[in-house]
Amino acid sequence: MAVHGARGRSGGRPTLEEVAARAGVGRGTVSRVINGSPRVSDATRAAVEAAVAELGYVPNTAARALAANRTDAIALVVPEPETRFFAEPYFSDMLRGVGAELSDTEMQLLLIFAGSDRERERLAHYLAAHRVDGVLLVSVHADDPLPDLLSQLEIPAVISGRRSAEETLPSVDSDNYGGGRAAVRHLVARGRHSIVHLAGRMDVYGAQQRVAGYRQGLLDAGRPVDDRLIVPGDFTEEGGRRAMTLLLERCPGLDAVFAGSDVMAAGARQVLRETGRRIPDDVALIGYDDSAIARHMEPPLTSVRQPIEDMGRAMTDLLLGEIADRRPTSSRTLEQRQLVLPAELVVRASS
Repeated sequence: MAVHGARGRSGGRPTLEEVAARAGVGRGTVSRVINGSPRVSDATRAAVEAAVAELGYVPNTAARALAANRTDAIALVVPEPETRFFAEPYFSDMLRGVGAELSDTEMQLLLIFAGSDRERERLAHYLAAHRVDGVLLVSVHADDPLPDLLSQLEIPAVISGRRSAEETLPSVDSDNYGGGRAAVRHLVARGRHSIVHLAGRMDVYGAQQRVAGYRQGLLDAGRPVDDRLIVPGDFTEEGGRRAMTLLLERCPGLDAVFAGSDVMAAGARQVLRETGRRIPDDVALIGYDDSAIARHMEPPLTSVRQPIEDMGRAMTDLLLGEIADRRPTSSRTLEQRQLVLPAELVVRASS
């Protein structure tokens, strides 16, 4: 779905006139297609869209023209399969926060899934037509092309969690490093000696920071860090089961598990019980997110609380500010537009 750097006859970006010439229509017709006007025949629309795709045309002029003509709609884009969205409480909590922040505005919210190449391609065309005023992007992986596309299209955007320490887009995140460190500090204080980590996807910056916090927690206690006791999963229950199985093979005497999400902790608990280990008597267990899953597990799960609903609110508030201020340079610095909310360890019976 990446926008390729095609060149027009002038050697620079393809122009509206070149798209019109390729499609065999007038400049005004191309403009109407790009802006979603119904006053175009299906055949003409298809010809223009084909020319846009062939030339790699990016309608930045449309973005400038629409600066004063808002659509009063924003998109919450989830680059994950729908099944994961409905299975993990993180997304529903985020959506609740976004909806609450929009409740007193005139903005409409569109929920868009982009978990497959086909969905991403369709989304790219949709965004290129500037049918929304801004985008909230959640669950961003390091190699995801969507943030760069949004920058190219000059669409205001806010992402949940930075892609790296050098993030260039406005973002809202929680203190993943501090959360991981607090989890390990708690386990050490409870007298646990062999603490393993079920990490999340390592192409997610937040998961990397939780690993860094886990490492620092061990170093704070004068413990060595064994990379064999850090196994990445994918934030799913099955991923937690696989990682836990592997860790038990590598370290049968482990007595504490820090999981990178409550969902993975649930998978780990199943494996621990199947192998005859009692929680917390034999193995202490900590999750991450403090979702409903943590409260309803048996025993109730100690978890690092991310203020996910508050993150959704903050992302929305930040995006509305970005939409209101479309100047090339915002009045706020990038540092002021990259928020990190505190994480909190919630102690329950599992540890």
